[in-house]
Amino acid sequence: MSYKEYVGMSLELHLFFDRIMKEHSFFIELSLTEKNKQEKNIANNFQKLFSDILGKIVTLANGRINNNLLNSGEIVTDKTLEAERKSSNLTQIQIDTNITLMESELKSGNLIINEELVNVISNINKQTLPIIKNLIYFKNDILNKVLSCNMYTANYPLLITHIINEAKMYYNLLSKVENKESFSNNFIYEQELFWNNIMKEHAEFIRGLLDPSEKDLIITAGKYVTEYEIIMQKYKNNPSYLTGISLNETIDFRKFKIAGEEGILNCKVKSIIIPLLADHVLREANHFIRILNSVNSNIIKST
Repeated sequence: MSYKEYVGMSLELHLFFDRIMKEHSFFIELSLTEKNKQEKNIANNFQKLFSDILGKIVTLANGRINNNLLNSGEIVTDKTLEAERKSSNLTQIQIDTNITLMESELKSGNLIINEELVNVISNINKQTLPIIKNLIYFKNDILNKVLSCNMYTANYPLLITHIINEAKMYYNLLSKVENKESFSNNFIYEQELFWNNIMKEHAEFIRGLLDPSEKDLIITAGKYVTEYEIIMQKYKNNPSYLTGISLNETIDFRKFKIAGEEGILNCKVKSIIIPLLADHVLREANHFIRILNSVNSNIIKST
């Protein structure tokens, strides 16, 4: 792995996943009762830690990231700031929206490497890895307490497992980059399988968090659950056919998520979905679509 690849991949991982991790921490804090005040405080501290890291990365990334990443909608969407402000107002949990404002002003540009930049990125990577590991441990502790009926949370156990798996993915990817390891030929296929499952679980969560009166939306969410299950089962042994199917499905699912977020923000959809969660799952779909588009682009170039 060249220094340019090392810095570029580090920036991309941080810009996407640091925000995801800090929002996971927000969702955990929000879901716990006052009985678990200590765990709520720990979750809030994780949110602040990832906000701090993300703030540093945004400053470093300005003028150094490519247009595909900048325009993907995985860093922020046009609704992220509104979703944060409404979610903070509803919960009285503080969210650093200054980072979102900084992200909305990011510029693309050529990545020029120097020793100082490489060292700064390496220090941030090495600082972040143990924080991710501690967050994974914390999430696992929450899950174990919930499953043993020693803690109440408004989050589904599957949702906690879901955010554990995303943190593990982040840790594994950042570890590989920091160790300058090359990725295997199966890397993209593994990413597709992972994110297809994440999309399937998003549909399950949306279906379960909608008000029972929202019958049409519940049916539509259930349709996406079934379709992602079919994709993963049908193409698990045929990776060469997977990318196009996954891309079309996720582009379609993204439209549903966009409409859902707008409905939640405008109080037109009845649910127990906090606005920031609606924006969160949309950004993850955007991330997956960018990965799939990059694969399609490479396939076209090689033919």
